Amino acid sequence: SHMSFEELLQMQSDMRTRVCKQATSGRKTAKPTKATVKRQQSKKGPLEMSAKKPVPFLRQVVSVTKKVQRDPRFDDLSGEYKPEIFMKTYSFLDSIKKQEKEMIQKQLKKCRNVEQKEKLQQLLNRMIQQEQAQKKQQKLRERELSLKRQQRELAKQGKKPFFLKKSEKRKLELAEKYAELKRSGKLESFLNKKRKRNAIKDKRRLPSQK
Repeated sequence: SHMSFEELLQMQSDMRTRVCKQATSGRKTAKPTKATVKRQQSKKGPLEMSAKKPVPFLRQVVSVTKKVQRDPRFDDLSGEYKPEIFMKTYSFLDSIKKQEKEMIQKQLKKCRNVEQKEKLQQLLNRMIQQEQAQKKQQKLRERELSLKRQQRELAKQGKKPFFLKKSEKRKLELAEKYAELKRSGKLESFLNKKRKRNAIKDKRRLPSQK
């Protein structure tokens, strides 16, 4: 109201030139309205979407940090797996497993419920299988260590070290298994079971006779 007509015209012309310059430079002149601005009440609160635009079907209401899962078996942060160090570190678990096995055996003798007895027997069989598998792995590691020692001794003597093939390792395992069965007196029963299995396999391979 205090400005003259000429000053108003000059102000309008200045505004037009400013708008043209901003349009040619690529800048946006229009300010976003309150309806289009996303507002958030708090850090963990949902975002307020505009009512003028259609809301997408799948939208992120609250920003969640993505959890990165890692497998310790294939991660360098967990270090290198060495069976000898692992067995020495967790050797105390063997005594705990032994106590648990004895406790289950006592419960199995006292139990009168048929269903509960079957569950205890299954648990005991699983523990025995795990113990046998652990012993087998221990024997394999001991055999590999002995072979490595022999190779080192040959290398020290200036001889060429030898490396066993998988088939030769398999033969050594079978020889040790047969020797162990013979010592325990279970060789004959093992051979009988193997003959029966082979006979069933041969019978299945034969053509069917109508």
